[in-house]
Parts: sequence; structure tokens; C-alpha cells
Amino acid sequence: MSTQQIPADLLKKTKKILFIAPLAIGDFSYLQNSFKAFSETYPHIEMHLWIDELRRTRDERQWPYLEKYALYDWVGECELFNKVYRRTYSPALLTESIEEAKDENYPIVVSLSILRPHQYASLARRLSPDGFIIGIKNPVSLLRPHHLFAYKKLDATILENRFQGQQVHISTIYADWFYQAFGIESKETERFPYVNIPKQWLQQARFQLEEWGFDKTKHQVVFINPFAKINKRCWPLPKVAELIKAMQRMKRWRNACFVVSAPPEKLAKTQATLKQYNLKNTQFFSAQENFFQLPAMLSWCDLIISVETAVMHLANAVHVPVIALMRQKNPEWAPFDQVNSQVITSSHRRDWVDAISVNEVLAQLTDTNSAEDQEEVSTF
Repeated sequence: MSTQQIPADLLKKTKKILFIAPLAIGDFSYLQNSFKAFSETYPHIEMHLWIDELRRTRDERQWPYLEKYALYDWVGECELFNKVYRRTYSPALLTESIEEAKDENYPIVVSLSILRPHQYASLARRLSPDGFIIGIKNPVSLLRPHHLFAYKKLDATILENRFQGQQVHISTIYADWFYQAFGIESKETERFPYVNIPKQWLQQARFQLEEWGFDKTKHQVVFINPFAKINKRCWPLPKVAELIKAMQRMKRWRNACFVVSAPPEKLAKTQATLKQYNLKNTQFFSAQENFFQLPAMLSWCDLIISVETAVMHLANAVHVPVIALMRQKNPEWAPFDQVNSQVITSSHRRDWVDAISVNEVLAQLTDTNSAEDQEEVSTF
């Protein structure tokens, strides 16, 4: 029995709706399916999306980088949204965007943020003073009564996680938000991440591999991503070098080619650091022009090894096997595709990803390999 929080009559007569959230690529990997389900359930409603930038700053030196946030490319190509607010990365642009949204007179605004949800409740009401506002609400601490005041601006609430004590995937939690708000039900098979890559970027990735001399007909290609936005989720570059050299001693991966990924601002330093290791058949990659360069390159690979960031979810989206290096803290963010994903978790809850050893990764690689490979790894 549905207990949807937004009245059915209101949804029936509404022509447009605004969703707001501080989205990251990993979030959109799974929310995209929910947005698609909403579009199919309520085809008469235009969807507008406010992507709030948590890195908002007065430092104008950072604005060019924030303006080109890769997620905007993906959202723009998915064709689900009639309007996207993407200029929220400076205080001045935030003010302009707020005034622009207020002029739309949104009848419904939905806040989908588990980070500072009280602030987003206030923002939602500011964007639509007279509309129906629904958002995520966290328990209110007696030490923070101002949170309660902010939540009073909501007309209805979404419970962040109704599966406490259960081991569920983040896609299940996100799908439940849409069930609570709109009564939209989805099966687990409908939550598989996907990305539609424009042909031009697939071709560019193939040409890049050819330029590097990586012949897919003769060599397997391994993509390694050691970087995440926060240091707790990064893997040290010396371990990347150790891993590549160890894999090149294994029978199965002896002739493999390696692509080491880095964000644009860290690419030069990554190249300089790994150059000292004299790695063979190894090149460096960064999606500097467009978001789709990343999933396009991933789609041409045979194996992806990544820390807990968007790459491991995109690996599932392009159906390439992935080994994910994760902390214990957020198991709900493990890759969705359990068949084609192997997860290596740090030993202790307090550990960062850098606590995962090279040998732990090699152990996953030898599970289905020959006895010769296992002997080679054991002597590493």
C-alpha cells in the first residue's frame, strides 16, 4: 500500500517540478534510474534539476574548474531534464540562480540531500515560497534547535534510510525516496546503472588506445584509478607501480597494457611520480574535455581496478569487470553488479583505502588463474 507524501491530485495538475541536490557522479549513477521512472510515471511533468555545488567558493581561481564539473555533461546528454541549474559554484552566481528559480514559481520542490538536509529544506522554501516542499529530514538534536525551525518549512518529509540494520545497496535507498514521495515502485533489475555514450567519444577513446600502441586484438587493457575526492579513499601511487609490475610477471597479464587515471589537476604529478618506476606498456589518462571520455575509455578495457569513487559504478554501467578498493565505512556504496565486481575492504573500520595491500589485490586476480600465476604472486 502506497503512502506517497505528495498528493496525487497535485501531481496530476502540476506541469513542472524542481529537484535539488548536491549531486556527485556516483549519486547520479543510481538516481538516474529513479528520475527516468518519474518521467515515465508522470510524462506530463517537466523535470528541472538544481545541482548544488558544495565546493562553492569566493576564490575565483577555482571557478573555471568548478564550472566544468564533469557531471554537467552527463546530465545534459541524458535528456530527462528540461532545465538544469549548474551555476551555483560562487556566492554571486548562487544568488542569481535563486532569483531565476523563484521566477519559475515551482508548484513542487523536492530536496534530495542527506548532507545538511536542514539547509536544503530552507533553500527549497526560498526557491518556492508558495509551493509544496518535500525533503529529507534527519532527527533533530537538542543542541541544534535551529534545525527544527528549518524542517518546519517542509510540507512533507522523506526518511533518509528506512532500512536501518539491513544490508541494502544505495540504489535501494534512492529508489525508496521516490516511493515515499511519489509512490513509484521499482524492481532491483531496474536499478542497474547505465550510461549512453555518444559515438564520438567512443571513437576518440579507441583512437587514443591505437595512438598509445595498445592493440586490443593482442593485449588486454587494465584501467587503474587510484584517486578519489578525499584522501581517505585514495590509493598510493607507489602501490600502483608495484601492482603493475607484479601483474606483468603473471602469465595471464604478462602482455597487458595499463591505463592509470588521474584527475586533470593531478595528471602531471602522477606522470612524474610513476616515471621513476620505468613501467612498461603504461599510459596516463584524464577526462579533460568531456565527462564521456571516462566511460568511453572504460568501455574499451578488460578490467578496471578502482578505489571507491564514481569509476567503480561506471565500470558496472559499461559492463566491464571491476575490482573495487573500499573502506568498511560505507558498504551500501559497493558496486551494484555483484557478478562482475570484486570488493576488497580494508581490515579495520578506522582504516583508509591506502591500508589495502598490493598482495590483497593480486589475490583477487589469482582466484581464477593458473597455479603458475599463484606461485609467481606468492614469491612477490
